[in-house]
Amino acid sequence: MSLFVTKSIDALKAEAGAQNEGMRRVLGRTDLVLLGVGAVIGAGIFVLTGQAAAANAGPAIVLSMLLAGVVSALAGLCYAEFASTVPVSGSAYTYTYATLGELVAWMIGWDLVLEYALGAATVAVSWSGHFIGFMHQLGIYPPPALSGAPGTLVAVASGDPVTAVFNLPAVIITGLVAALLVVGIKESAAVNAVMVVIKVSVVGVVIAVGVFFIQPSNLHPFIPENTGTFGEYGWSGIMRGAAVIFFSFIGFDAVSTAAQEARAPQRDMPVGILGSLAICTTLYMLVSFEMVGMVPHKAMLGSPAPMVVALDSVLGHAEAGWTTLLVVVKMLVEIGALAGLTSVMLVMMLAQPRIFHSMAKDGLLPAFAARIHPRWGTPAGMTVVTGIAVALAAGFTPVAVLGQLVSIGTLFAFVVVAIGVLFLRRQRPDLERPFRTPWVPFLPILSVVVSTLLMLSLPWATWERLLIWMALGLAIYIAYGYRHSKLRP
Repeated sequence: MSLFVTKSIDALKAEAGAQNEGMRRVLGRTDLVLLGVGAVIGAGIFVLTGQAAAANAGPAIVLSMLLAGVVSALAGLCYAEFASTVPVSGSAYTYTYATLGELVAWMIGWDLVLEYALGAATVAVSWSGHFIGFMHQLGIYPPPALSGAPGTLVAVASGDPVTAVFNLPAVIITGLVAALLVVGIKESAAVNAVMVVIKVSVVGVVIAVGVFFIQPSNLHPFIPENTGTFGEYGWSGIMRGAAVIFFSFIGFDAVSTAAQEARAPQRDMPVGILGSLAICTTLYMLVSFEMVGMVPHKAMLGSPAPMVVALDSVLGHAEAGWTTLLVVVKMLVEIGALAGLTSVMLVMMLAQPRIFHSMAKDGLLPAFAARIHPRWGTPAGMTVVTGIAVALAAGFTPVAVLGQLVSIGTLFAFVVVAIGVLFLRRQRPDLERPFRTPWVPFLPILSVVVSTLLMLSLPWATWERLLIWMALGLAIYIAYGYRHSKLRP
């Protein structure tokens, strides 16, 4: 049979029928929006914003945020149509299987490991950095050798930097999140909701307080002149900044992996995807504008906690009445960062086992990956496997390498999903679509173009890693997936 054989929409819906494969439909519209916000607000707003402003966009980081948000919204509209039309877990993998065929679906499923598993590992490393900083504020100093990837230099207050050998806090938080996900989706959603309330409240406090400390001189020139190198300020810097902070928006599509645990997926999935994107883009733009207004953008270069740098800057010259409040806000930022990063990990590690579950149901992975725990109603076995893989990546891999792979892998998935919308509109124009992507074919084509441009703005080394990863996936498909596919006679 052809490598590009497709799976019918009717077959996909039948597989997710009455028994729902053991999964429990307990998530409502609010739960889905909170899952999306939980996945998006995290490393970007607390970590990457300052770095992209300092190295790439300057005060125009606000425009980078807007561009990244628009790219995500274009992709989000395409995901929303698929999520309402094919309310099955599996996200881009399932959508591609129904439109572009098995080989492309496998490659996208393999590619999504870069988004979800490595994304969770990246966030775990960032969580570790904020946790260590929070402990230092409390006067507690964990062993520096156990707070970074092997070979990473960890600064020590008194003495020379220490070379790390293992990132223990990142591994511990990964284990705790995996354990929660094994226990149940309802419990995981409840914890996520608490984390979202904490971090959004902290972001709101920062916005409310920071507006009083904006210095107009820090915003001029709004678009710094390009240095002569692509990506260093100017309009190319805005584009490179959008590609770098695109990691900030990754995760909204993870909402679609919970389709079989939503009470009314056809109605609520689009609301969860697009509603969370709208909330997060607005908050990102407000916070980034205030950060570059509070402190010169270059002062945040290389800082793992740029929001704290901005607060420290205004603390130095704040009037006496503001000092105590700023100290409290600074502490809240660390708490909000920990809560935010935890919820991002939770949603990403929720998504990955469900991708594997869908692939295994199709025979492309061993049957073990499709098992649902009879008591907890979760893919417990693959959640444990995912947790181990994420912990190993977080414990031994530098964050910069992880972050770039996550961005390019996600953008690739966005391109394929947009193309899938075009194919399905042509193949099945009669199909019921509770939500329809507007302005087809122009909007999906625009999504493909802008996502590809952001991919092209990433360094070549990132492309090399993507090609190596995809070649490895192709080898696994030829060795196992092709021969065991349930669409084979």
